[in-house]
Amino acid sequence: MATALVTGASAGLGLALSSALAQRGYRLVIDAREGGRLEAARQALSAHTEVTAILGDIGEGSHQGALTNAVATLGELNVLVHNASTLGPTPLRPMHELAAHELAAILAVNTVAPNELTRRLLPWLTVAHATVVAISSDAATHAYQTWGGYGASKAALDHLVGTWTVEHPDISWYAVDPGDMRTDMQQAAFPGEDISDRPLPEAVVPAFLRLLQERRPPSGRYQARELLGRATQPSLGTP
Repeated sequence: MATALVTGASAGLGLALSSALAQRGYRLVIDAREGGRLEAARQALSAHTEVTAILGDIGEGSHQGALTNAVATLGELNVLVHNASTLGPTPLRPMHELAAHELAAILAVNTVAPNELTRRLLPWLTVAHATVVAISSDAATHAYQTWGGYGASKAALDHLVGTWTVEHPDISWYAVDPGDMRTDMQQAAFPGEDISDRPLPEAVVPAFLRLLQERRPPSGRYQARELLGRATQPSLGTP
């Protein structure tokens, strides 16, 4: 049975992706910071597959170790999805109001943690010729007022994905911008606004599933809407 690890899997895109993977026969390792939501997700996903749910903060080394131990116990890892993320302090603030420790905290969760977890899991990823997916954002490639900390963390994550691509070409590496979605994070970014016009996370899941097919696109950075249409040239992993 193939195994997938999805971080931040108790709600939003993480839960939608986990559900799709479970229904396709993947055994799951999932995590989240909030126990009630994590347990609810575990129960729902357990109707389809074997689930290991681990409570904790992806930014903490001990939690990264617990996830690594779970994979070691299962003995394989075919898919790794870096979905857990933080906006930083909300309401979002301009850079001159973002203190050093606040920026460091954003980078710790959105950039350093995915890289470190990848490093720890590399032996299993290598054996399986696995697929690694990092959730990106258009804020990684476009400058928006008050989005500087989050955007910088995602731009750095994109670059790390590109570096992993050239250093370990036997693994498939993707940074994917899913676009705006109707999620708790999107609502937190736009407090008090009606976000009902945004698509639900389930709408972009088919784009991610394309990355798991035998005839998948080359490693690189993609927008979900590109993956839902015809394949385009990647912007990472190539000269």
